[in-house]
Amino acid sequence: MFNKILIANRGEIACRVIKTARRMGIRTVAVYSEADANARHVRLADEAVCIGPAAARESYLVAGKILAAALQTGAQAVHPGYGFLSENADFADACAQAGVVFIGPPASAIRAMGSKSAAKTLMEKAGVPLTPGYHGDNQDPGFLAAQAEKIGYPVLIKASAGGGGKGMRRVDAAADFAASLVSCKREAINAFNNDHVLIEKYVLQPRHIEIQVFGDSLGHCVYLFERDCSVQRRHQKVLEEAPAPGMTPERRAAMGTAAVNAALAVGYVGAGTVEFIAHQDGAFYFMEMNTRLQVEHPVTEMITGLDLVEWQLRVASGEPLPLAQEQLVLTGHAIEARIYAEDPDKGFLPSTGRLSHLLPPAASAHVRVDTGVEQGDEITPHYDPMIAKLIVWDADRTQALARMRQALADYQIVGVANNVAFLQRLVTTASFAQAKLDTALIEREQEHLFPALAQAVPGDVWMLAALSVLQSQKDAAALPAMEPDSPWRVLDGWRLNGTSQQTITLRCGETEQAVTAEVVADGVLLGLGGDPVLARRTGPSQVQQVQLGDRRLHATVVAQGVHLHVFCQGQSWALAKVELLHGEGGDDAHGGIHAPMPGKVIALLATVGATVEKGTPLLVLEAMKMEHTIYAPAKGIVKAFHFSAGEQVGDGVDLVDFEATP
Repeated sequence: MFNKILIANRGEIACRVIKTARRMGIRTVAVYSEADANARHVRLADEAVCIGPAAARESYLVAGKILAAALQTGAQAVHPGYGFLSENADFADACAQAGVVFIGPPASAIRAMGSKSAAKTLMEKAGVPLTPGYHGDNQDPGFLAAQAEKIGYPVLIKASAGGGGKGMRRVDAAADFAASLVSCKREAINAFNNDHVLIEKYVLQPRHIEIQVFGDSLGHCVYLFERDCSVQRRHQKVLEEAPAPGMTPERRAAMGTAAVNAALAVGYVGAGTVEFIAHQDGAFYFMEMNTRLQVEHPVTEMITGLDLVEWQLRVASGEPLPLAQEQLVLTGHAIEARIYAEDPDKGFLPSTGRLSHLLPPAASAHVRVDTGVEQGDEITPHYDPMIAKLIVWDADRTQALARMRQALADYQIVGVANNVAFLQRLVTTASFAQAKLDTALIEREQEHLFPALAQAVPGDVWMLAALSVLQSQKDAAALPAMEPDSPWRVLDGWRLNGTSQQTITLRCGETEQAVTAEVVADGVLLGLGGDPVLARRTGPSQVQQVQLGDRRLHATVVAQGVHLHVFCQGQSWALAKVELLHGEGGDDAHGGIHAPMPGKVIALLATVGATVEKGTPLLVLEAMKMEHTIYAPAKGIVKAFHFSAGEQVGDGVDLVDFEATP
């Protein structure tokens, strides 16, 4: 077994590998970019080496720098994690040439399966059913357009070297094909340094089911059951679970055998995942093989009781697989939710900022949180905006789903927009609760996931926020220089000839609420227009045990400037103090189109001086490895662009001078 390994990755997966390595007594070396100098994986590792600037192309994707760090620190092996160089055959070769073990499959297997086109050709020869499509080398745009016509719309353009939803576009009509192809290729070259694409028939209402396989260097290979990853948005997985609902033993065996045969055909070693598109009637088609550990591997660990990273380390060091196929046992049900810094109400735009308050649910035998960040850390625009993976397990799917609902209700995040509330709604949809799964589930449940009317703010929330304001006023007005025993140090609202009264005006969305507050001997009388309620609180300023009349509530209120984030009874509310608001809710129609996030301008799609219709693409912004198109908000004239292609932009800066016209 190795004494020291280097982890050629960052974030959650780097922290995950460190956890197992430490349990096994293996020392770890982290690598980091300048943007990650204070990242959690750097803090956890035994050693850390800086490998370059923030841009992944200049740090995490530079094989030479990573190998130099491995040799410098005496690391015997490199764990690539997922993403970055994890499926780069040249990197695997370079490790071998440098005498460093690559904790993954041989380069030949990566090459065979790393290209979606080549992999499909291999599977076709092996008799595995394939989705109709074009997987060849001809990349002429006209030829590809003709192939799309031949296949029949809708089609899916996919980066051959891609993954994670990047370099992938659904196209419903021939008129949209050319623009989608250009965008797909551009995104693919930026993410994978390879713009080769394939075209496939887009299967309507498909399920995405994948098989976890594991091989060793002695020729053994097993499958560790399946995962259902059908719940996706923009071709990125949102919820994953194991086992797949409705899976029969016969179908599991058929898919597992096919996956093992695919792995054996390329001499596979280590952890890998064979992904299938499955019809509702049970038919399945090979989609691709990911020659690495998957993001969603924890659900497999939860139902098998195994540590897949430990298996990776043992197999890479030359040991045989710890268990044979007949020794593997599936127990219970596990579900994983990906917690992202993104705004679902704004098209899932990534969010950046400092995690000023981060409180995940308590870990237990039923609840697991894999994360690469802690409270106080920053989500930057340079990398994937994942905050954590929340994994739950229980005896069956119904109980696991109840665990997930409770765990999401307990999750508290302040500092960045996040998808926790969206996930809470998602796991309560009829489709997910009843396991009516397919990759269009989120689109199908739009009404439930994005309700037209905002939920009314409960009276308790207004009062909890008002109590927090009162406490903040008391804290700010404290006189630390005075004698600690002085009666004037206690700011409790006492008045010589009367009581202390004030009105606190708060806002949530478009709703304003005035809360009257009168300090009395045993608490505060709070009024919302009716009879006042006597409120008392204990504990620090954020965590509150609050007595409202004859009811007791547990709540957390986090203040950020004028903003107040209230967490109570499994829900969260973002409020603000109205009297202190400045410049909010102003008119944006003054000629400026602003950047919704920090990023880099990739392309300008309109001409200065042109009159465009509402919805016309104006420019493309790249942020967090994904492209985001900025559209005209109305009919009007493009007056000027403030940035050229290739330039970095900050959050909220003016991108385009735009003049609306009748």
